[in-house]
Amino acid sequence: MPPEGFSNGKGWIGRILLQNPPDEIMQLLRSEKLAYVTTVGRKTGRPHTVEVWFAFAGGRIFLSHEGRHTDWMRNIVQTNRVRVRIGRLDLAAVARILSEGDSKELGETALYEKYYGPAPKMTIDDWFELSTVIELSPLKYSA
Repeated sequence: MPPEGFSNGKGWIGRILLQNPPDEIMQLLRSEKLAYVTTVGRKTGRPHTVEVWFAFAGGRIFLSHEGRHTDWMRNIVQTNRVRVRIGRLDLAAVARILSEGDSKELGETALYEKYYGPAPKMTIDDWFELSTVIELSPLKYSA
């Protein structure tokens, strides 16, 4: 069910919703520890859902994975449209694997601080040395 005042019968554009989220959505994003990301299988075309840590910053959702690209990450390379469920929030999003830049740095900091607390940049950089950061830009919110 969408938060009070957020249903127009067609869903809300997620980018607008998450640029300045209401308190109810912010509380959900802070309290939930896991996101469920569904990609489209690059070989089968079927939905493939994984459970991952996430963080929210700058109107975007960030994920990370240490080590080699997994099936779900390779699925994103082929088809970048995904669904993400965080608690009762369900979003369609465009996924992008980040290799460098301000977005990657923002995602690393948000992820580290959510699960471990504040740390110097050097600690965060070291933590993510072998990790891939994925940015999800929400398209549409639904119940």
